[in-house]
Amino acid sequence: MAISVLDARDAFAPQQMRVPAVATPTTSRRIPVAVVAAGLVGVLQAVGLLAVALSGLDDVLRPAGRPAGWLAAGALVVLAGWIVLCAGSAAALVDGSGRSLLRGVACAEMALVAVLLVVATIASVPNPTPVSLPALGLLALAVPVGKLLLAGAPSTTRWIAQGPRTRVRRPDPVQAHRVLATVTLGAIGAALCALTILAPVPAGQAGDPSEAVFTQD
Repeated sequence: MAISVLDARDAFAPQQMRVPAVATPTTSRRIPVAVVAAGLVGVLQAVGLLAVALSGLDDVLRPAGRPAGWLAAGALVVLAGWIVLCAGSAAALVDGSGRSLLRGVACAEMALVAVLLVVATIASVPNPTPVSLPALGLLALAVPVGKLLLAGAPSTTRWIAQGPRTRVRRPDPVQAHRVLATVTLGAIGAALCALTILAPVPAGQAGDPSEAVFTQD
């Protein structure tokens, strides 16, 4: 009888299912080399464009060869946007937010280089460098092609698939040490006021208008 009761209890009792433990793969947040290289290329390209813009700004603004105002303003806006897109796309790739912006900028740069080569060939633009125009075109294409290759690497794909990196929220030091920040700001202001009031003015630099009058014999 006892055996039959135990059998009946086992028949109506819910069966316990053993689910095998599935090992979740650990995702590494170490930035791949391809992502770092693509980010460096984008940042260096932005810095190079900024340096070229600053060095050629004086030649553009000279009265002799100054272009129309709207043309100069449009060129500056396009160049500024290009610089921001280069740096921003590189930062988005390193952060893991995405690579579509980097690919779009690289494709636009390739199209721009191709159009400039066709225009320079048709219009017979003089080449101020000893390097031929096709060689210059290949050198210019190396940057966007390199960015596309680095953005399409398998390690870059896995990095983007992990998603953006988690941000560690840190407390604001000014809010945490408000009294110290206020005292420091007041001390700096008092020091500047004391320096302005108590510092002696050297002779000959008092700003007297009569000193700026020159007489001619």
